[in-house]
Amino acid sequence: MSQELTHFIGGERVAGTSGNFGDVFDPNTGQVQAAVPLASTGEVSAAVADAAAAQPAWAAQNPQKRARVLMRFLQLVNDEMDSLARLLAAEHGKTVPDAKGDIQRGLEVVEFAVGIPHLLKGEYSENAGTGIDVYSMRQPLGVVAGITPFNFPAMIPLWKAAPAIAAGNSFVLKPSERDPSVPLRLAELFVEAGLPPGVLNVVNGDKTAVDAVLTDPRIEAVGFVGSSSIAEYIYSTAAAHGKRAQCFGGAKNHMIVMPDADLDQAVEALVGAGYGSAGERCMAISVAVPVGQATADALVEKLTERVRKLKIGTSFTEDADFGPLVTRQAKQRADDLVTAGVDEGAKLLVDGRGFEMAGHEGGFFAGASLFDHVTPDMRIYREEIFGPVLSVVRAADYEEALRLPSENEYGNGVAIFTRDGDAAREFVSRVDTGMIGVNVPIPVPIAYHTFGGWKRSGYGDLNQHGPDSIKFYTKTKTVTSRWPSGLKEGASFTIPTMN
Repeated sequence: MSQELTHFIGGERVAGTSGNFGDVFDPNTGQVQAAVPLASTGEVSAAVADAAAAQPAWAAQNPQKRARVLMRFLQLVNDEMDSLARLLAAEHGKTVPDAKGDIQRGLEVVEFAVGIPHLLKGEYSENAGTGIDVYSMRQPLGVVAGITPFNFPAMIPLWKAAPAIAAGNSFVLKPSERDPSVPLRLAELFVEAGLPPGVLNVVNGDKTAVDAVLTDPRIEAVGFVGSSSIAEYIYSTAAAHGKRAQCFGGAKNHMIVMPDADLDQAVEALVGAGYGSAGERCMAISVAVPVGQATADALVEKLTERVRKLKIGTSFTEDADFGPLVTRQAKQRADDLVTAGVDEGAKLLVDGRGFEMAGHEGGFFAGASLFDHVTPDMRIYREEIFGPVLSVVRAADYEEALRLPSENEYGNGVAIFTRDGDAAREFVSRVDTGMIGVNVPIPVPIAYHTFGGWKRSGYGDLNQHGPDSIKFYTKTKTVTSRWPSGLKEGASFTIPTMN
């Protein structure tokens, strides 16, 4: 019998009342392991009301006290790292070591947010005018919300919630209904760390819950990560309802391999970044771009041999390179796109279709696929596959290699592998992409810098984590102050100036 999950509202788990439930699968077996409640508009409204009631007292706490809650939370999560990682792996399908990385990258943003007393400091100008001082302060928005994806069920909720909570907001989280157990447990740990009930509420749901979040007038800002079409919908709908929005979409990340690159290093980078987590990462490398015929031939030879040796296992196989995809539909989509690549004329060097894990024949496993001679007009190049499929697009020269990511509709991440510092520097300056790695295949910035793509990979003016997150979750109040010195002045009917 499957487990029935809950929401988390007012500091405790709360049963769903809508009567609607979604299935949570075990990707390793294909069996339903839990039922997740899908919130009604009324349930979302109740969670928002609870958050609105809790927020003023939380904002009134001084920033250092809020930071101490985050510090205690860090310790509690680290104490539970093993069990949290196994819970995450059991619902998502990524391996346990990869699940620990998911949690750790989220904790790094919590660590950044612990510095909130410094991050909230405003500016001060003494004697900006005669006897006049001007200063600014950053204050919380109120109730804010996050709508987060299945592929990072710990990292992205923490990227959204930690800066928002640290800044004095209350937060309503709508996690993916595919793997909701870790977000629920993280909310419990926040309360155990001393977060007042209601400051963080978790409501599970589908589009009904999403639309309730987007249209509720008490929610001031919404953050989202997911596909580009939904990111665009959430951004425009939130803006139409007067909310700030920070929405991140799909990706088609390229890795340029220059003729002078260390090919052994490049191959290891490609297999790790392309096939890790079965390709279910927005920062996965899905396109390898070797420059020049000789480079392409040598890279493809080494890459083919290496991809054939990748080990697929369950989430709990200790030496597995990657595990199953999150759903049967995700596996089928990857297989269908491999077939489309063959039909459109790409050369399939390694075929991952039809893979079955012995003893887990019902699981959502897809084997690693590798294509050569892919062209930009093919579906496997144009679409984000979100599966273990790597495409090689051969570039005749550097300029062609530079154009491929720059002209792609997505602008999330790109990498260049080279020994030439001048070429790397020039590439960094010219490429039309938001995040760039130089001999780094997955250029996810560290927590105190900001994360965000361009073009259809990102909607909004401010990025995730780093200084941008504090700006996004706060509003600036500027004060112009003068204390009378006994002088009497008449009314002035001109605009104030620095004269």
